[in-house]
Amino acid sequence: MKAVIMAGGFGTRIQPLTGSMPKPMIPLFNRPIMLHIVELLKKYEITDLVMLLYHQPFYIKNFFRDGADFGVKISYVTPLTDMGTAGAVKAAEKLLDERFMVISGDLLTDFNLKKIIDFHQDNKAKATITLTSVKDPLQFGVVITDKEKRITQFLEKPGWGEVISDTINTGIYVLEPEVLKYIPEGENFDFSQDLFPLMLKKKDALFGMTAKGYWRDIGNTDSYREACIDVFRGRINLKIDEPKQDFVGKDLRTGADVKLEDASGLEGTVVVGDNSQILGEVRIKDSVIGRNCTIEAGVRLTRSIIWDNSYVKKGAKITDSVICSNVRIGQSAILEDGVIVADETSVGDEATIKADVKIWPKKTIEAGATVTTNMIWGEKWKKSLFEGAIIKGLSNVELTPEFCAKLGCAYGTSLPKGSFVLAGRDSNPSSRMLKRCFVGGLLSAGVNVRDMKMTALPLLRYKLKTFGEVSGVHFRQAQDDPAQLEIVFLDGDGLDFSSNMGKNIERTFFKENFRRAHHTEPGVITDINNVGDFYREGFLRAVDRETLAKAACTVVVDFCFSPASQILPQLLTKLGFSVIALNAYVDEGRGVKMKPRDEALKQLSTIVSSLGAQAGFWLDPTAEAVTLVDETGRIYSGVELLSLIVALLMKSGQKGTIAIPVQAPSIIEQMTREHRSQVNRTKSSDRAMLEAATSSEVILSASVDGRFAFPHFQGSFDGMFAIAKLMELAAVSGLPLSQALNLVPASAFLQTSIPCPWEMKGGIMRKMSEDSLEKEATFIDGIKVHFGEDWVLVLPDQYIPYVHVVAEAKDSKVAQKLLNEYQKKIVTWKKEMV
Repeated sequence: MKAVIMAGGFGTRIQPLTGSMPKPMIPLFNRPIMLHIVELLKKYEITDLVMLLYHQPFYIKNFFRDGADFGVKISYVTPLTDMGTAGAVKAAEKLLDERFMVISGDLLTDFNLKKIIDFHQDNKAKATITLTSVKDPLQFGVVITDKEKRITQFLEKPGWGEVISDTINTGIYVLEPEVLKYIPEGENFDFSQDLFPLMLKKKDALFGMTAKGYWRDIGNTDSYREACIDVFRGRINLKIDEPKQDFVGKDLRTGADVKLEDASGLEGTVVVGDNSQILGEVRIKDSVIGRNCTIEAGVRLTRSIIWDNSYVKKGAKITDSVICSNVRIGQSAILEDGVIVADETSVGDEATIKADVKIWPKKTIEAGATVTTNMIWGEKWKKSLFEGAIIKGLSNVELTPEFCAKLGCAYGTSLPKGSFVLAGRDSNPSSRMLKRCFVGGLLSAGVNVRDMKMTALPLLRYKLKTFGEVSGVHFRQAQDDPAQLEIVFLDGDGLDFSSNMGKNIERTFFKENFRRAHHTEPGVITDINNVGDFYREGFLRAVDRETLAKAACTVVVDFCFSPASQILPQLLTKLGFSVIALNAYVDEGRGVKMKPRDEALKQLSTIVSSLGAQAGFWLDPTAEAVTLVDETGRIYSGVELLSLIVALLMKSGQKGTIAIPVQAPSIIEQMTREHRSQVNRTKSSDRAMLEAATSSEVILSASVDGRFAFPHFQGSFDGMFAIAKLMELAAVSGLPLSQALNLVPASAFLQTSIPCPWEMKGGIMRKMSEDSLEKEATFIDGIKVHFGEDWVLVLPDQYIPYVHVVAEAKDSKVAQKLLNEYQKKIVTWKKEMV
């Protein structure tokens, strides 16, 4: 039987370990990761191998050659372009005339491959996917099977809300050669995203076998370190070339010509490669030292990996770290847990590198320096830049001018040369500073910028829905932490970036593979000042001016010092409102200190009731969300405001579809059914709600936190328009807002959040899925269990280590009981996983 080894990836996620080699050749206990795969295949008598290469193919060919030295036969196939996983295998079709196995070259596993092959044969499968259970299924493809082990559903790299199992695709397949006919020639085609869903659609014999044993995808630096620790702890038996030495109570393995002056300080498993020397008294526990290395006296190594040709001077302390090739660690230097030091880096004497810092290749750390941030772009940053469509960080600490310039360059590289980007910001001075740096990066990639300068985000979105720009970006101060800044990325339709768009920018950013425009072709900045006029015209056309003029409402609006204060008061005045504006002053040169939201709302409530105004609104600094205070001073929650607006829409006689997220109350359906309208439930992400608003049948898309999109004006959240539209609907109804709330059916809506470590989320959702098997459940986002008209939703948070529980019932006691019951279940499941 033949096997295809996938070895063409760029290894972007595991940088900086891949600075000088492809990921399958990263050393694992002084042997390439892929060599362990080759030997696993050989163990089960699979010796005819096809290696699919793409990135740095010469490195792999030079090591394995024809395979004779390893007891196998190797053929190489190198596609000319990136063809995707299945497309690359298609390129090797001439070599695959019999049943064959596909396996990744960067896995570590001890699965019994014979059992997988036998399962495939016994079930007469066309394709068998090897499955296993993991703690964090987000980065893998979740696979659902029936009782006969036939595959029924795929979730490729899902969000937490989509996870209904922790059983994932391991990247090990057994295929019949006729499957290759489904793969188009010369096209990018993926196993998980294209081929297997196609086979599922055709109802082919597609099976999943859950294998027992050890499996790890060595896809990032943390996973690499954890794989090494697993070997130290005996979770997998790995072949180690260096022979074991006869030391009582020690697992010491040394290569040829090793100089070991004192072994008394060695503990656990210690591997020392050929021609390395350990001088004097040291303390080394559970560590691997490569070939041609020198470790001086007084060094302390704990659970650390040192590659070839590196030198550690006396007194250095290294814990849970990886030191790549040709690195020099200075005297008494300290490397804390999780540090990665890439090739050809020099760390000075008495330098300290703080935990989890990554140093990219060819860097110099001066003596005595304390490094607290990653040495690539000059600051500490997370594995993933984006949280949805937003990049967020401490202003001038994490989001530095250098970072923003590189980010702008990466963004520009992902866009067509000569295209236009729309840029805007709030009044915060840091927003202005960092936007200018970002714009410089865009220009350097040959992308033009139309600058709206200080503007409200709804105006920027409104401009993007017209022609001219391919995307937009807005810089703003974070509401939950004034020291943090948020960069919001928008597509050409004014919608939030999709995850794929963000990943494209991240890939370019981390690889630093920027497009540099010729000196005659940089982008150009153009100021754009007439968007406000177009916005006003569209705004006034989209409301019933006559009804509002007759109502002559008095409203109090707290603008939170946002740029919306420069446009909304004039609009409302033109519509016949009397406007009392609070916190409407904007000073671009100086930042403003906003009151806490609860304090601001309490003040707003007092002013509304004392002045006898018809309503008050707290407009958040983004101008996208509003909080309502009615004429009695009552402050409305986001759910109450959503229910009120839907009730008024229905009373006004408007018909159509209302798009709301999965966690919104079901009384919305009750109200729309009575008026022959429909509800479209979406995922909880902003983009999902706004994508729904693009349908011509949708009259409202809304969140549960006070954000509303009226597509007949613009299909994006706009708090300014929501204020005018709500007052129009109230005027049409003839009811004060406090009485209009009586139109909403009675219901109890409760929610809570439970801390949940990332590694437990997949298991929690699997338990929830199993618990819901005999119940009526839906899986739009998270798992929602229905009990007649009552329901409970368990929804893992996409960005923080929490799980949300939402319950709704007609009776408040029933809602509280549901909430408590599922809260207890989650706590119990967490305890079972510890």
